[in-house]
Amino acid sequence: MEGCWQTKKRSNFQKRQSCRLAYRKRLKESRMQNVESYSNDLHDALRRKQDNAFWQCWRSKLECKSKCSQVDCSCVDNDVIVNKFASHFKTAFSCNNSHTAESLKQKYVAARDNYCETLINDSHKFDTEWVSNVVFNLKKGKVVDIDGLSAEHLQFCHPSLCVIML
Repeated sequence: MEGCWQTKKRSNFQKRQSCRLAYRKRLKESRMQNVESYSNDLHDALRRKQDNAFWQCWRSKLECKSKCSQVDCSCVDNDVIVNKFASHFKTAFSCNNSHTAESLKQKYVAARDNYCETLINDSHKFDTEWVSNVVFNLKKGKVVDIDGLSAEHLQFCHPSLCVIML
């Protein structure tokens, strides 16, 4: 009688183990299928050069929905967080070789001095609204200019800049 119970117990254990292995294998396959689906959707959107579809797919599949309320696992003070971001991006966007950057800037300035532009006549009317529209329509996320300004600097600054730029 004891042997029959042992055999039944061993059989139940083996069933349990095989079910666990099958379950884990299915989970792994499901995760891989999701990753392949993300990759295929992203690849298709990128291949078709559909920027909006690509980023919409990216956000829906890869971005976290929860908002971060702290930085570096401990900082919650807004001023400290702003300063940390500012120092991070200052180092991220600084040049690797200041000598090369300065020589490129000098080449650009020299080339600009020899640039011949067309004369502005009455057909070229600039007003504050036109400047504002141009600034608003600049693409975000592009490289900074020679002075370190990006489209975001102009778009998020005080509205009086458009009057000053005119």
